[in-house]
Amino acid sequence: MRVIAGKAKGHTLKCPKISRIRPTADRVREAVFSALASLGVEWSPTLDLYAGTGAMGIEALSRGAEEADFVERNATCCAIIKENLKATGFAEKGRVYRMEARKALCTLDRQYGLIFLDPPYAEDIESSVLPLLVASPLVGNETTIVVEHRNTTAPSETYGNFRMAKRLRHGDTCVSIFQSGGGAN
Repeated sequence: MRVIAGKAKGHTLKCPKISRIRPTADRVREAVFSALASLGVEWSPTLDLYAGTGAMGIEALSRGAEEADFVERNATCCAIIKENLKATGFAEKGRVYRMEARKALCTLDRQYGLIFLDPPYAEDIESSVLPLLVASPLVGNETTIVVEHRNTTAPSETYGNFRMAKRLRHGDTCVSIFQSGGGAN
């Protein structure tokens, strides 16, 4: 697993050997960021929920995000995210929070331009943190939410004021991109 583009392009990212961690494949990450660029998405500030290795947030930092917050409940993963931030030169731009994603919605106190949501595939999207996230103060009129999920489960087309702007499919992985008011198609 590596950083695809930007300042840290080519840097290898560490990945914990934990069965529940399913890092986003390089080709999927590349497709996601290409889609975000085509939608005119601002990278900063970025929130990486269910961060795992931190690959999505680090990719955003590499492509110009000024800062990123990483939320992950697993202590080993949090340590690896910190190592990956240091190895890519972004230690000063990233904050790592060891907590459940739901708790982060009540704890974090800023609005984000870009939010990555990659819950375990076993977690139902409809009952996941997504419906709570769109109603939280972490999102604003310019927020874009990227949800990675199994291709056999599709989230709703709308959540609150957020509408699906784009859906990407890569093998078993599907990525749905939501923007306030729907964004561009």
